[in-house]
Amino acid sequence: MTGLRYQPMLPEDVDAVLEVELAAFSHPWTRGIFLDCIKPGYECWLLFLDDQQVGHTVLSVAGDESHLLNITIRPQNQKAGLGAALLEFIIERARQRGAEVTFLEVRASNLAAAGLYESFGFNEIGRRPDYYPAANGKEDALVMAYSLID
Repeated sequence: MTGLRYQPMLPEDVDAVLEVELAAFSHPWTRGIFLDCIKPGYECWLLFLDDQQVGHTVLSVAGDESHLLNITIRPQNQKAGLGAALLEFIIERARQRGAEVTFLEVRASNLAAAGLYESFGFNEIGRRPDYYPAANGKEDALVMAYSLID
């Protein structure tokens, strides 16, 4: 896809990241969570389409495992292939860091995201009951995994 650019997330980017996060989620991450992820050297990246920041992602890598903690696309830019592009990018970063598997959790109700992950090759390996806050209490998370070994 032309016009895409990836840039490491810095503390001064968090205000713009929060704008996207707040637009995309009913229970968004906080400033503190993003800052805590930037400090220890997680893979924190911004996605730009031309000059507009349209998404961000956060990945933790430890040993041969990685965990996709956040991947977000601005709502008005969804369904244009940007989520797939960002997912492909961050999975490649996990490979470069020596990870052999990537795990993630996704809301059970987020069928679009779960479908994207499945189309990429993630498999559901479990469920975390009452994992996410929801308007009516709590919501289950699907736990998914993707092997990075060819």
